[in-house]
Amino acid sequence: MNLLFETKLNDLLQKIFTKLNLNTRFASVKLSDRPDLSDFQCNGALALAKEAHKNPREIAAAIAEELKNENILKSVSVDGPGFLNIQLSDEYISENLNKISEDERLGCGTTDNPHKVILDYGGPNVAKEMHVGHLRSGVIGESIRRIEKFIGNEVIADVHLGDWGTPMGMILSEIINQDGNLDKVETYNIEEITVFYKQANIRCKEDENAKEQARKITAELQDGNPLYRKAWQHLRKESVNAIKKNYLELDVNFDLWWGESDAHDTCGEIVKIARDKKISEVDNGAEIIRLEDSSKPKPPIILIKSDGGYTYHTTDLATIKMRVDSFKAEEIVYFTDSRQSLHFEQVFEGAQKLGISPNTKLQHIVFGTVNGADGKPFKTRDGGVMNLETLIDISKEKVSHSLPKANEVEGYGQKEIDKLTSQIAVAAIKFQDLKNTIASGYVFELDDFAKFEGKTGPYIQYAIARINSILRKSGAVKTGKIIITAPEERSLALKLAQLHNIIMRAHTEKEPSIIADYAYTLAQTFSSFYNACPILNAENNDLVSSRLHLAQTVRNTLRLLLYLLGIESPEIMLKANNSED
Repeated sequence: MNLLFETKLNDLLQKIFTKLNLNTRFASVKLSDRPDLSDFQCNGALALAKEAHKNPREIAAAIAEELKNENILKSVSVDGPGFLNIQLSDEYISENLNKISEDERLGCGTTDNPHKVILDYGGPNVAKEMHVGHLRSGVIGESIRRIEKFIGNEVIADVHLGDWGTPMGMILSEIINQDGNLDKVETYNIEEITVFYKQANIRCKEDENAKEQARKITAELQDGNPLYRKAWQHLRKESVNAIKKNYLELDVNFDLWWGESDAHDTCGEIVKIARDKKISEVDNGAEIIRLEDSSKPKPPIILIKSDGGYTYHTTDLATIKMRVDSFKAEEIVYFTDSRQSLHFEQVFEGAQKLGISPNTKLQHIVFGTVNGADGKPFKTRDGGVMNLETLIDISKEKVSHSLPKANEVEGYGQKEIDKLTSQIAVAAIKFQDLKNTIASGYVFELDDFAKFEGKTGPYIQYAIARINSILRKSGAVKTGKIIITAPEERSLALKLAQLHNIIMRAHTEKEPSIIADYAYTLAQTFSSFYNACPILNAENNDLVSSRLHLAQTVRNTLRLLLYLLGIESPEIMLKANNSED
């Protein structure tokens, strides 16, 4: 079922262009730049003028004459040098919207090429508390996961933990340095483990011997030293529990909890393939793969360091091989900040040389940083990096000031208030991130992100709750066929009809901000409709039923959009004055 206005109009234009012997390559419409004049416009006449040796207005007029016979159109006109303005009939719009509203997917189709996608996002390091720098990867990745599944792809999400490199050796070395041995390691929680890591980091920067000791312990850990393996398993378990707690709060989900350690055995296979293909060599004691010279020369891939340890290059190449061999991945997408761009350029070229992913698309999505008001990476008041848990708590605290206390509203005890607080707080955090394009960094607005007005998550949630309230108050009145009787209804119906294109664009561009922007403008368009067109007090029953149906369709669409952003939609929103909306 294709409910796209553009598809219908393009099909009409294809036939007309063929009839008029015009190049059908230009037979397409786009949303009008002047919605006050038309719904859609076709600029094909301008492109055809030179080819057809005719005045573009003459070509546009001929096309318009043919279109005037179509009953789905309200008006067709030629403007300027040859712009074709097309306005749909109210009856066709309402007919189309009634079909959309009855469809469980709200008129959204699926991809023409469904395939298996592995998304690599999250990437937190073991033995460190998660901080605000981990926010974007998880939030963006979760949204893309939902979008990819919605459009019909089979999706596997992998957190890909940093659990196997030199930092592990640094922490174990620091614990030994302070305690004399590893006997107490299994008593340490994530906060204490994080302190050891910070101290180890400082010591290794200042003391070359400490750095060398950390390297030795890392190599022995990876070689299977049972004492180090046992201690490492505790560090990993405590870290994963803390990581899962943060992701649970943010409703960020993974199918796989693989780490670099899971790829360790496959690293040997990568080295063997490189040797068999004769593409590796030894340089200063390290085994490397040199990359092709280009306008932008890249450093070589280091497979094995001079101390015998594997590198991040090797584990990432091994992980690609595992994903292709185990899951038959047809696409693998990584989400990290720009500092890892060169790394993935090297890894992708290395995968091509090794031949480990011949039919798999490899893509690296780079995102900008979360900044404070000074434009620098977001920090706490004392200058430290803010923990993710602290950020969530700050959001909850801000939201709580806008909500009633427990038991001030019937049916809302502490449990219910806490749940609502969390839903709104997480919406505030996620929407502030996702309304920005992935590639750009953004300033985290501590004062504005949790407000119930403006371009915020709570604003969209509030719009949904308002419609829920209207539907509850409608009582026995049933929704009926949607009819267009006012400009605001028309604008809202046209906005709703864009849903399929919006979601497909977000999928193609791997860009959740497209959905966030559309959700906000749809909520604004509904607000204009709500202010101009009485719903429950409309002039007759048919109009009441129609507008209830229109409002319900907006509600369902906004719910879907928030779901695709990883945000929940509370049934009711409460305010501190004890009223519901």
